[in-house]
Order: sequence, then structure tokens, then C-alpha cells
Amino acid sequence: MTGSQYRSGVPDNWFVDPVNLGVPGVRRPAPVEDDNPLSWQTDALCSQTDPEAFFPEKGGSTRDAKRICTTCDVRDQCLEYALQNDERFGIWGGLSERERRKLKRRAG
Repeated sequence: MTGSQYRSGVPDNWFVDPVNLGVPGVRRPAPVEDDNPLSWQTDALCSQTDPEAFFPEKGGSTRDAKRICTTCDVRDQCLEYALQNDERFGIWGGLSERERRKLKRRAG
């Protein structure tokens, strides 16, 4: 190895950008102008997990999906989308269909 490849014993190419690796929770800064109203979905933790957890069969557990939602950065946008679009199935923004209906009744 030549001296141009290493400085102080560290390879010049030591840094690996976690964004380019697709590491969960590491995102590119949001563009200043984004005309796509669903752009929040790229940051959703559910997009990096098993989708079946968010759409359990009737009577199935929602615990795993809701636990993921608690740490999701776009939880509010997700819930707002579900309420505005009357999503009838699945966990959105950490709430089940029944919980979203109750929320709408209380707000309306």
C-alpha cells in the first residue's frame, strides 16, 4: 500500500454513507419543495417491515404494528392520511380502523 491510500493508518475510503446503504432510520434531508402528498411514505418504518403486521386478519394482533408506529417519524402524517382518505383496513398512524372511527366521532 502506498502512502496516498492511507493517512494515519486509516484507509481513504473508510467512510460508508449509511444513507446509501439504506440503514433504517437514516434518511436524506427532505427536499425543500415536494409536490407528492405521499412523500412521507418513504420515511415510514412500516415500509421497511413485514406489511402483514399492519393488515392483520380479523381478530389478529395489532401489537407489533403499533409498537413500530410509536417510533415512526411520520406517524402524524400517516394518521392524517388515513383519516382524510377514510382508510378502512390496517394500522395507520398507530391506530386500528376502530380506533380511527372513534377518533373521527370525537372530533366531528
